[in-house]
Amino acid sequence: MSYEVLACIEAAADDIFVEGIEAERIGKVADATAKRMKEAGCIRMLQPKEHGGLEAHPREFAETVMRMASINPSAGWVHGIVGVHPWQLAFADPRVQQEVWGEDQDTWLASPYMPGGMCVPVDGGYTFSGRWSFSSGTDHCDWAFLGAFACNPDGSMQMPPRMLHVIIPRSDYEIIEDSWDVVGLRGTGSKDVVVEDAFVPDYRVMDCDEVIDGTAVRKYGRTETLYLMPWSNMFPLGITSATIGICEGLLHHANEYQRERINPQGTAVKDDPYTMFAIGEATAKLRSARDSLLANVDRMWDLVDAGRTPTFEQRALGRETQVNAAWQAVTAIDQVYARCGGNALRMDKPMQRFWRDAHAGLHHAIHVPGTVYHAATLSSLGVDPQGPLRSMI
Repeated sequence: MSYEVLACIEAAADDIFVEGIEAERIGKVADATAKRMKEAGCIRMLQPKEHGGLEAHPREFAETVMRMASINPSAGWVHGIVGVHPWQLAFADPRVQQEVWGEDQDTWLASPYMPGGMCVPVDGGYTFSGRWSFSSGTDHCDWAFLGAFACNPDGSMQMPPRMLHVIIPRSDYEIIEDSWDVVGLRGTGSKDVVVEDAFVPDYRVMDCDEVIDGTAVRKYGRTETLYLMPWSNMFPLGITSATIGICEGLLHHANEYQRERINPQGTAVKDDPYTMFAIGEATAKLRSARDSLLANVDRMWDLVDAGRTPTFEQRALGRETQVNAAWQAVTAIDQVYARCGGNALRMDKPMQRFWRDAHAGLHHAIHVPGTVYHAATLSSLGVDPQGPLRSMI
């Protein structure tokens, strides 16, 4: 069933590409693209079957995100981010699952998870306020996962800080329309959202640490391999897949452009051995980035499917692989784009958009290499990293 999603994308590829140009212009995924994604089941790939989902293998999800991003970067980005949220909702309280999916199994949830809000405990739940940036695809979503800090009843932050994931309906937050004016991924509509003194019942709040270390899904009692996968493997997967897919799209358009191009020396580019070598090397690096990301997913799946719980070291090494794959892919297409000549800079050529969008993908917090590489290396040396080094691992 999950490969039918990919088939739907392939069948509409030409239209989806054109809609990507519109997304860049209007600053959000085009309505027609969102409709296609719903009809294809893009965002239901990791959704539980009892709520109309496909429970696809995460590798299949990654491959589908890559393909969408190679055609329409903004749609691929939204597919990758919004498409992971049903995975986490699958082990949230059944009451909130019913609220989100009970009437419409194609209901989408936005984010972000950054702790931009404060949750103050009151009877039955929390009073919740805050502001968040980068809510990708938010115009097409009716719920959101929003990150927050847990507070004491007097409103002061709990110490040590404790992060929460709050599940909230569209009626309780405002989208700031003019808050997304950026150089890359313009078509994702990753706008700011604001919450002011909303009441959130207890059952709509998840403890961040429990989500990341797997306690939450064990409490829920799910036994499917898909939902026992580590959060640090699943959450970044869509983002990194989209970034790699965007790079694959740029390579495609660059090859089409170079096919008949004559360089300033009057030589056909395909007869220039220096350019051919550089593009060939970059293409191999991009393919390697894709393969390493997919192999990483397969490796973690096999581990979990065998009934084993991934250690922190295994999770850290997995994150290291993800981050490296994204940087390797973007570095590779830099070598390709730089060899496409001055006309490749023209705004009527798709290459510049894919190049900008790929670089924007590296700016996501999950692609920051410092702490990830540090933690992975320490773990390999037998040291248990602490504090910020454990972030998102």
